Amino acid sequence: MSSSGGGKAILAALAANIGIAITKFIAFVFSGSSSMLAESIHSLADSGNQLLLLLGGRQSRKRADKEHPFGYGRERYVYAFVVSIILFSVGGVFSIYEGIEKVTTPHAIENAWLPIAVLVIAMALEGFSLRTAIKESNPSRGRQSWVQFVRRAKAPELPVVLLEDTAALTGLLFAFLGVVLSTITGNGLWDGIGTLFIGALLVLVAIVLGIETKSLLVGEGASDADMAAIEKAITDTPRVDRLIHAKTLYLGPDELLLGAKIALAPDAELRDVAETINQVEENVRAAVPIARVIYIEPDVYLPPVSQAPNTEAIVVKSSD
Repeated sequence: MSSSGGGKAILAALAANIGIAITKFIAFVFSGSSSMLAESIHSLADSGNQLLLLLGGRQSRKRADKEHPFGYGRERYVYAFVVSIILFSVGGVFSIYEGIEKVTTPHAIENAWLPIAVLVIAMALEGFSLRTAIKESNPSRGRQSWVQFVRRAKAPELPVVLLEDTAALTGLLFAFLGVVLSTITGNGLWDGIGTLFIGALLVLVAIVLGIETKSLLVGEGASDADMAAIEKAITDTPRVDRLIHAKTLYLGPDELLLGAKIALAPDAELRDVAETINQVEENVRAAVPIARVIYIEPDVYLPPVSQAPNTEAIVVKSSD
């Protein structure tokens, strides 16, 4: 997986979640805490999610073929969207169901020290995982806020891990408060309430992930900064009169498709046209390296009829 995919962050999260899921489930068996059961399912689902992200990264590296001439880069978006569905169903809905059952039929927590100890250890492990994700994200994030980074990132893995780890830490806090309050009061209702909060949190995170990855699946264009760099690279090329229009589309997190129509002199020779197009492609790739697939259409620019000095003299028409 490319560096933008945050492979290190995914592996750190996977290792942490597998260990946490096992310890949480053991704590549930001995304590009967529904918060611990919800948290163990949550960590198990997160482990599966990390495996899906790794699989998506592997699939996206397949070579382009006749059926998929632009490659498989969007596989990463597909698997990230699947992750949001799993987080919603397996994590959120299950936790809400378990919380409702515990609220309607509460029971005291046994061996409360065990889930409390497990939750403290889990918080430390999740904190390590979140720290790794933050460290991996900072080079790509730049000066963006974290909300902007999650909304604008084209590589889905880091936002997914960041949101998962943040939700996990917050969920652990809810579970910790539920277990502690149930132990102090002797009323298992608090444990159920903590479980409901965990479920609601997971559903919220899943909805946010689903919305963002759906946008990537539908197709997003270059950022304003990259688009400005592309336009400058084109217009600064010798013999290019102007950029008529340009459109971009992400074929994957690390590959951008550019289609542009440029205006050249009406009397330009074919050799000059070919050389200019090659120079435009070279300049664009230098300015925005991920612009790997480029199609340039040469044309002759004509102003609108109302702006033309002599409309009867215009005999060349710009193609669509």
